[in-house]
Amino acid sequence: MSSLSIRNLTAGYGRVRVLADLSMEVRGGETVALLGTNGNGKSTLMRCVMGLLKPAAGSITAEIDGRTHELAGAETEEIVGLGIAMVPEGRRLFPRLSVEENLTIGASRRVARRSLARNIDFCFETFPRLKERRSQLAGSMSGGEQQMLALARALMSEPRILLVDEPSVGLAPLMVRRTIEKIKELKEEKRLTVLMAEQNFHQALGIADRGYVIVQGRIVFTGNSTDELNDNELIKKLYMGL
Repeated sequence: MSSLSIRNLTAGYGRVRVLADLSMEVRGGETVALLGTNGNGKSTLMRCVMGLLKPAAGSITAEIDGRTHELAGAETEEIVGLGIAMVPEGRRLFPRLSVEENLTIGASRRVARRSLARNIDFCFETFPRLKERRSQLAGSMSGGEQQMLALARALMSEPRILLVDEPSVGLAPLMVRRTIEKIKELKEEKRLTVLMAEQNFHQALGIADRGYVIVQGRIVFTGNSTDELNDNELIKKLYMGL
């Protein structure tokens, strides 16, 4: 199993600091929810893990196959090559490429390229709607279908650690539930370690083992179980209006 550890992370954009001395971890085989409303730094944290944003301070380490890798300062290509993939907020597909072409682009790791046909077959078996639309342009599909494709594209790299950023954004409630359930199924089938940033509290806790609450770039509560998260007064205030 692979794990992720973040220690004293500080990051931002120019003079604007978004994350401040943030620490958290995702142990091997866990699904951890990073909970917070919009604008509190969830996506910034994901970008730092993937090398899309260089942190000002702190450490991000991944343990994969018994080896520890420092991610802070590493290039995105190197991080993906280690077996870390992200489903970004807003899907970020190539809208003028077909479903199958988007999937092929996802197989960027050398090990994944050797299993390209097998992985495409797996994605089509997992998401039959994508098989039906394999030649359709990604930009012409519905939001739910695009979310399926974004998740499938991440799986094409054969990741060990999967980051999922706001999977519920822009989806109808039924599609949100189906997407979250599919993440759970894939995590178990592929033995993934999952970090999911989400503002939909109830859906996230449906699959999370535990979670963190982020407010203004800081972890303000660590729930070591879903019961602890459900019973937390801050969460009741943020999500339930109590």
